[in-house]
Amino acid sequence: MSAAGRLWLAGCGTMAGAMLRRWLSSGLDPAAVTVVRPSGRPVAPGVAVHAAPPAGTPDLLLLGFKPQKLAEAAPRFAPHVGPDTILVSILAGVELATLRRAFPAAGAIVRAMPNTPVAIGEGVVGLFGEGGPEAPANATVAALMAPLGLVEWIADEALFDVVTALAGSGPAFLFRFIDALGAGGAALGLAPDQAARFALATVQGAAQLAARAEAPPAALAEQVASPGGSTRAGLAVLDEAGALARLVEATLAAATRRNAEMAQAARDATA
Repeated sequence: MSAAGRLWLAGCGTMAGAMLRRWLSSGLDPAAVTVVRPSGRPVAPGVAVHAAPPAGTPDLLLLGFKPQKLAEAAPRFAPHVGPDTILVSILAGVELATLRRAFPAAGAIVRAMPNTPVAIGEGVVGLFGEGGPEAPANATVAALMAPLGLVEWIADEALFDVVTALAGSGPAFLFRFIDALGAGGAALGLAPDQAARFALATVQGAAQLAARAEAPPAALAEQVASPGGSTRAGLAVLDEAGALARLVEATLAAATRRNAEMAQAARDATA
């Protein structure tokens, strides 16, 4: 956890905060971390927090504010980014070219898309960076991300918006499904609190089973659904005219389109 050296977080909201909590619990020295957030609110014992960038240059700067704030924030942080600084951006929809224009002196730039389960080391982090996965700076970033969960490099930056929709936004979509599963049980007579517990435990257990099984999820579903049984009757509703598949595809497409819109807005703001 010391490979990144002096680590600055520009912003520490939900996602960046989740990453920081996991890093600290995995052994990152709080004294190596500086958080810059306008509120100046503390984030964790031993972590320095400033309302504005302090003097000096970090070894790694993580951009963790809202993508719409890039044009406002870049002039404040760019003077602190030098050729020995690795810039890591978790800004949805903001492309490498846009980041390079905003931080021309950065030694290396990497896009990262985590999701909130990184807080417990069960997340997903998609990476895309200048020079490819083998570049020394990118290896440093991958090592920093390793405690967060599954870390994979994306071959084509054009697919990063899809990664953001699938992995970055995916937990929110699954949380909605868990709520809907519990609400469905309550609508059929179960006590709402009990239905909610059953739904959450069912999804948790099924995910663990799928992660450990050699068979793909589709095959696992077939194992549960005996011919003429109740599971088969329920699957027939989800499968009719590809209802579930079409709904999920439309959900991901909407999120992907929004990422592309934010990318264009960031290009316009920093041009």
